[in-house]
Amino acid sequence: MVSKEKLDAIYRRYNRRDCVHPDPLEFLYGYPKIHDREIVALVASTLAYGRVAQILKSVSVVLDALGPSPADFLAATSAETIRKTFSGFVHRFATGETLSALLVGIKRAAARYGSLHHCFLAGFDPADQTIMGAMNRFVDELLTGDGSCPGHLLPRPERGSACKRLNLFLRWVVRNDAVDPGGWDQIPTATLIVPLDVHMHRIGRLLGFTTRKQTDIRTALEITDGFRRLVPDDPVRYDFALTRFGIRENVDPATILFA
Repeated sequence: MVSKEKLDAIYRRYNRRDCVHPDPLEFLYGYPKIHDREIVALVASTLAYGRVAQILKSVSVVLDALGPSPADFLAATSAETIRKTFSGFVHRFATGETLSALLVGIKRAAARYGSLHHCFLAGFDPADQTIMGAMNRFVDELLTGDGSCPGHLLPRPERGSACKRLNLFLRWVVRNDAVDPGGWDQIPTATLIVPLDVHMHRIGRLLGFTTRKQTDIRTALEITDGFRRLVPDDPVRYDFALTRFGIRENVDPATILFA
């Protein structure tokens, strides 16, 4: 079993702003206002799949079109114009149609609740141990209701998906440290779920937090529970640091964890 002291040492080594690039998280740093940053975070996280160079390019295309204040752009722009603006967009399986459905859903949720943060809070129960129920309700709110659908950009944990990108979004906007800029200060970090991908799945198995082979929500919850035993109030604390040496340095996680 790897000690908490070892994990804290890895956190101190990698959880630094100069270790972020290339990562779509870096886009959030250019938006000091949380109403804008939360939208940038949702766009960047939902497109965070595939080759990193293409991810950064696709997110840049969207943010350039949204302008300096994505919140103001969406509030002032009709759903029809949003669809026209992004009609030619393509990012792997995402199209202008699915991206526009996401953006129109954001526009309507923000108009109804004042912000995505307040939209999420409307479905959040402080009695819940994890944020899973609130995630489902949040996705419900973002569905536009006009027949369009963001599809794979907004999966639902109740259907078994690990919802890696949605949990990544929540890590970015809830936690506040040298890497994660936060802003959603009414959501406890203790309720967050690990953004599960192949890197974190391997690490979770190495740490003995799970024996499951599927990268689904059950596995994500098991790994989260493992980290929660070490850091009850912040179970995703080590997520960024633990995935750096696999992504940036192409080093086997076991080499670092058990050195």
